[in-house]
Amino acid sequence: MHTLRTLHIVKNSVLLVLIFFGSLGALSAEPTADAGKTVFKNYCASCHAKNMKSALTGPPLANAEANWADYPREDLYAWIRNSQAMIASGHPRAVQIWNEYKPTVMTAFPNLTDEDIESTMLYIDGMAKGTYGAPAGGVVAENSAAGTQEASSNVLYYALFGLLMLLALILSRVINGLSKISAAKEGRVYQGKTLWESLTSRGMIMFTIFALIVLGGYTTVNKATDLGRQEGYAPEQPIKFSHETHAGLNKIECQYCHDGARRSKHAVIPAANTCMNCHTAIKYGSSYGTGELSKIYASVGYDPNTGKYIEDYDKMSNEDIEKIFAKWIGDQYVANNDDVTELDKVGEQLIKSEWKEIVSSLTSDVKESVAGPIEWVRIHNLPDHVYFNHSQHVSIGKVECQTCHGEVEGMAVVEQHSPLSMGWCINCHRQTEVQFADNDYYKSYAKYHEELESGDRDKVTVQDIGGLECQKCHY
Repeated sequence: MHTLRTLHIVKNSVLLVLIFFGSLGALSAEPTADAGKTVFKNYCASCHAKNMKSALTGPPLANAEANWADYPREDLYAWIRNSQAMIASGHPRAVQIWNEYKPTVMTAFPNLTDEDIESTMLYIDGMAKGTYGAPAGGVVAENSAAGTQEASSNVLYYALFGLLMLLALILSRVINGLSKISAAKEGRVYQGKTLWESLTSRGMIMFTIFALIVLGGYTTVNKATDLGRQEGYAPEQPIKFSHETHAGLNKIECQYCHDGARRSKHAVIPAANTCMNCHTAIKYGSSYGTGELSKIYASVGYDPNTGKYIEDYDKMSNEDIEKIFAKWIGDQYVANNDDVTELDKVGEQLIKSEWKEIVSSLTSDVKESVAGPIEWVRIHNLPDHVYFNHSQHVSIGKVECQTCHGEVEGMAVVEQHSPLSMGWCINCHRQTEVQFADNDYYKSYAKYHEELESGDRDKVTVQDIGGLECQKCHY
């Protein structure tokens, strides 16, 4: 009788576990835009713009679903999993896309499930329409959506951990019951453990420690891989420099300011003297008036009142510097307000607030004087063991800045556009075609040149010339 009861306990415990894991499977199988964001980030973001409306290496995805509306849904799945196979089979839509975008080959993703693809379509649609992450607005909404997704994942892990604890407790009680049965058969009196004794037993403590180590290791590794590279990271800078105004509206080339990108490993942060090439003439900003330009002048020691650089500027006190810029800000306030003929209380308050901003932006715990370099906040970062050379990609590979950094010309505040992960780089190397034509750098690859000329090969990717070799990036 006791044996049957114990078997029933074990059976019910197993059923409970199966039901729970079945519910988890059903939950994970349900397509969601949050799950689609993860798929897009891991598989699609290296070639397709995340606003879904711009063309990068791959075409914009906003109308991808509508473009396949005349065909069975399974055809869209097949296209995403292996586009070249569909092209080879003569599928009309596949051939049409190939003729439009060849020779760029879409990477095959045979491991994506139907649910993965449907989730990605939900995310694409939400991003294209602006509904994903709304209505909180802008970066806050996007961060909120990301936080919701992370919180959802954490709840799943906590639930799994709780289930394992429950299972361990149930098994402990089952073992306790079996021991009692065995003792009864042998004519012994078995003193069973109480619930508290079971929870504080050596086995339970060891299991808890093991689970905490696994959970801690997972969290550490997961956070370490994201260290210094967060998509959407847009820190506040000491000067409100708008790429939208400079690169977008005024069409200034990226390499005019970031001239290191074509000739060195680093793109370099432009020195303030680069700004002064234009702003010795343009002294009143279109968005902030004197507010931000005065910070540049104060950092390099340029007196906008006289149009000359100040001698021994680095030896001047902040109080003496303040007098120069108080006059400048006040004069500009009067000159640019038609109904003001002399400095009033509003102008005096403006002088105080702008000078306070100058001091706040150009000084720190280790830099007391406003004179000196501007301490920009770094946005894009790679681990120390990763080698990346801008000139190799910009001058030799002819890679556009927007491929990695997104449409910077539309950013009022620059953010990290790409994940900058190892997988993202590898996918790019697998897909990107090397520009062999009229490129002396690749003259030594005689075999590939011959195969291209004979028609035996239609392209050469970065992967073909060693782009996936470990030592290329990890030296």
